[in-house]
Amino acid sequence: MRKLVAQPLTREAFEPFGDVIQTDGANHFSINNGTTERFHDLAQVQLLGENTRTLVNIFRGQPFEPPVTIRMLERHPFGSQAFVPLNGRPYLVAVAPPVEDIDLDYVRVFLARGDQGVNYHANVWHHPLLSLEAVSDFLVVDRAGDGNNCEERDLPEPVQLVLE
Repeated sequence: MRKLVAQPLTREAFEPFGDVIQTDGANHFSINNGTTERFHDLAQVQLLGENTRTLVNIFRGQPFEPPVTIRMLERHPFGSQAFVPLNGRPYLVAVAPPVEDIDLDYVRVFLARGDQGVNYHANVWHHPLLSLEAVSDFLVVDRAGDGNNCEERDLPEPVQLVLE
């Protein structure tokens, strides 16, 4: 079985797949008469197609115990999908480029801190939510509208995600 070691989630490493949502290094400024700091434009929400709208949801993920074996990835062809942890717990992010056939040589896994969210761009392959440590809630921003916006694909072989 192929093994992938989780790498720290950084903006630079995740750029081919989407956006990292975090305050570290973000464009920010004061608003509301100086009582609030605004961290501005953290992710590109993508809504493709007609009759679309933005959804704001909370997903409650059951925890996984590393190592985690994955057998499939999914993608959303008509919009981005953002996950922002609400409980401050780490989680795993498994992704692959937006191509037709998933090549295991290009699957990447990241360990996200509890203060980092991710925004998968449209068509980027990713594994569904991989919470760690305990049941965890995530604010999820994605697309509603016409068309099937979720495609699942089995991997050519299982992949084991490990932490160092």
